[in-house]
Amino acid sequence: MLELGWFSLKLFLKGKLFRDPVHFVRQTTVASGVGTVTLVLLSQAEMPLCIPITVSSVVTGAMMPFLLQNFRMK
Repeated sequence: MLELGWFSLKLFLKGKLFRDPVHFVRQTTVASGVGTVTLVLLSQAEMPLCIPITVSSVVTGAMMPFLLQNFRMK
């Protein structure tokens, strides 16, 4: 398992892991932006901070499979 992770990290650093790295960065940025907006909006309410963090994490995690469904690796 560690060998697979190390090999993937080396390919990523060389720029040979993704076919379209711009697509990956764009989709990840969209999900992170939505998660950040969700966190900021929910943290304005009077509730413990753990609830907005949990909700925004779930929202971001749920979005990622849909945003990266056409993701291709080399």
